[in-house]
Amino acid sequence: MKKFMIFLIGIGIIVTIIAGIYLKCRMLINETKSENRQYEDYYEKEIYGTDLATLINRVVDTNTKNEVEKDEKGQYIDNGKNSIRIDIHFLDDDRIHTLEEIYNSDTGVFVQYYNQIKFKCTKIEYHNQTGKVSYLYFEQMATT
Repeated sequence: MKKFMIFLIGIGIIVTIIAGIYLKCRMLINETKSENRQYEDYYEKEIYGTDLATLINRVVDTNTKNEVEKDEKGQYIDNGKNSIRIDIHFLDDDRIHTLEEIYNSDTGVFVQYYNQIKFKCTKIEYHNQTGKVSYLYFEQMATT
């Protein structure tokens, strides 16, 4: 009888461990989907410069919270897990600018000049390891 009780307790522990692992995986998947939805909502949609500035601030906050390292130029380094980069193609100078350039030169100035200009997210990429959004590419739609 003692061996049977030990066997049942062992089975109970194994089932509990497996259930815990399963629940943790489901929680991580749901968290990833929720985080991705924040960024996927911008894909193939036109947004104003004010919304883009808000997104830039959110990405900087997220990268800071996730302790994403920067290179010698102050650009976030793709860590393969939870880093996010944004590039923006401006028609004014026909150049691609990074989120760090805009953030470091003051998003308030960006909003002042581009608040009524529309941008469109035309490319989105994901980390292979985690499935989280890793990159967004925006294009300026028109100038006024």
